[in-house]
Amino acid sequence: MSAFQEYFDPDHQLVRDSVRRFVEREILPDIEQWEEAESFPRELYLKAGAAGILGIGYPQAYGGSHEGDLFAKVAASEELMRCGSGGLVAGLGSLDIGLPPILKWARPEVRDRVLPQVLSGEKISALAVTEPGGGSDVANLQTRAVRDGDFYRVSGSKTFITSGVRADFYTVAVRTGEPGFAGISLLLIEKGTPGFTVGRQLKKMGWWASDTAELFFDDCRVPVENLIGAENMGFACIMGNFQSERLALALMANMTAQLALEESLKWARQREAFGKPIGKFQVIKHRLAEMATALEVSREFTYRQAAKMAAGKSVIKEISMAKNFATDTADRIVTDAVQILGGLGYMRESLVERLYRDNRILSIGGGTREVMNEIISKQMGL
Repeated sequence: MSAFQEYFDPDHQLVRDSVRRFVEREILPDIEQWEEAESFPRELYLKAGAAGILGIGYPQAYGGSHEGDLFAKVAASEELMRCGSGGLVAGLGSLDIGLPPILKWARPEVRDRVLPQVLSGEKISALAVTEPGGGSDVANLQTRAVRDGDFYRVSGSKTFITSGVRADFYTVAVRTGEPGFAGISLLLIEKGTPGFTVGRQLKKMGWWASDTAELFFDDCRVPVENLIGAENMGFACIMGNFQSERLALALMANMTAQLALEESLKWARQREAFGKPIGKFQVIKHRLAEMATALEVSREFTYRQAAKMAAGKSVIKEISMAKNFATDTADRIVTDAVQILGGLGYMRESLVERLYRDNRILSIGGGTREVMNEIISKQMGL
């Protein structure tokens, strides 16, 4: 049995085939234009919702499918990445970091209202944790929510929020208690709430097709029923959510590397120099072999952690390792791919050029490489 067969069954292959057809039909014909425009049509959410893509992994009661089937989500995520735009995948998939806390810990009436609208693509969900002065230091976040009768009064700001410009529902980390991780809560804050404004769309090195924004809260009144989970228990919710996000980023890194390797192989077979294809030169052959080997190891290790997560096991250390290993591997492979393609790899018309730019965020988002090493070392008892 191959490693691929070990993790994916025939139903997963159907998911994969369906998402691949969606990408070929609805994304690839326009992706170059959307990248240059630094946006994609909101209508794509509705199309992805109607195709059942947004609902993969969520309960059927809310319009989802394959509830609890993590490898259905893995298959769909990998196929979406075949569009070659990490930004589009991040934007279309922002629900997967915004919705899980609502699904797990929000009041039933909030879940019943929010989830069906997001999974259908009618509304967009985003997660808002990062702050201008905080970065990966979640325990030190400063956005304050003060209880005032049936409302919380929220003041502060967030930055680098994926889908921040056009989201409708924001899962926002706020401070409701004492300094440190013990005083953090999560609130659902909706667009249009008085005192809540969305700042400019931020310009980025990569992920051009995703909208990334600053958020501002000025005495924003949020109903108490929008509290997600128990007050002052938000840090645990955020950390649990991070495990899935880190898996998603490892998968993105592996698929970025996969696409870069495929482009390199294609070029090595067709590009001739000194009278023969460059893939016939030992230096290129060996580099491609090393790229393929590193990717195979990274992908297998990532799948192994996904399998443990699917079995309900804690993989705090291992998923941090997987994210670092996958992003390190992608760093090397996209750099090698640009080198193999030479001048073409530096041109905007080349997929490899976009992969190189998009890849850089993967070792930063969801907790930086350095934070992953802190987590790993702590889990080792250091």
